[in-house]
Amino acid sequence: MKKLFVGNLSWNATEDDLKTHFKSAGEVKDVKIVFDHYTGKSKGFGFVEMEEAEAAQKAIQDLNDTLLMDRKIRVSLALERNERGAGGGGGGGGGGGGRRERGEGRSEGGYRQQRGPRTADRSY
Repeated sequence: MKKLFVGNLSWNATEDDLKTHFKSAGEVKDVKIVFDHYTGKSKGFGFVEMEEAEAAQKAIQDLNDTLLMDRKIRVSLALERNERGAGGGGGGGGGGGGRRERGEGRSEGGYRQQRGPRTADRSY
């Protein structure tokens, strides 16, 4: 069994459309189109699992850059999650400022001190 990545899908393409398109290469075991969790719209790519490795190769050779619903689809071997690398992940948040005692770093009254204009002889 080989899993194929199919990109540049029409947002209107269904799993049945994809299955029908790939039947010419061999027996299709499973088809999955990826949808956005929040909007429910297709993300424009999916996966087709072929029963035989030879059928997967034939699908790549015969169906890559073919039209499906007026879009040229891209067909390639799907990479396993560990082969394609970790996702981008989010950046860490900025750290909180440390805890200060009341009034620390401020002048009397809790207000910041006014600083004069920067000059060449005074750096901050």
